[in-house]
Amino acid sequence: MTAFLNNILGNPRLALFAFAGASAAALAAAFIAQYAYGLHPCVLCIYQRIPYALVILFAVLGIGLGRASNKPARLFLGLTAVTFAANAVIASYHTGVERKWWPSFLEGCSIPKLEGNITDVLAQIEASPIVRCDEIPWTDPFVGLSMANYNILFCLVLAIAAVIATRRAR
Repeated sequence: MTAFLNNILGNPRLALFAFAGASAAALAAAFIAQYAYGLHPCVLCIYQRIPYALVILFAVLGIGLGRASNKPARLFLGLTAVTFAANAVIASYHTGVERKWWPSFLEGCSIPKLEGNITDVLAQIEASPIVRCDEIPWTDPFVGLSMANYNILFCLVLAIAAVIATRRAR
């Protein structure tokens, strides 16, 4: 297993591909939770999806531009590390809001777009799911961790791996 990880982290393009795969898997899990299981995301959940999409973009750019040299791949590996670390910070903030350690700076965390006449506005309010950032829609039945808690752990591990891959891509 160690040799396998060393092989991936030692090859910048392969590492970018692996980080893109991990990001795609995280996004797939989020969309499955939302659309298959009805766990509608709050605003902070949506914000946590953006870094995964950025990592996929960095991987495409790093793999495409890094064919002749490791410099572009190394740059995008560094950006990937920063992006995963930023996502861990967002997830940590979300965890604090969920656990009521601090209030969210986003009032209510979900504000529907209210357009049209009063009948249309009332219909939009009734149709839109109100999802608050300070309510935990799902916790692990064994450990009691929320999706934001798992996102912290996942992103920290990926950020560390991306730093290692960046350092090895010389």
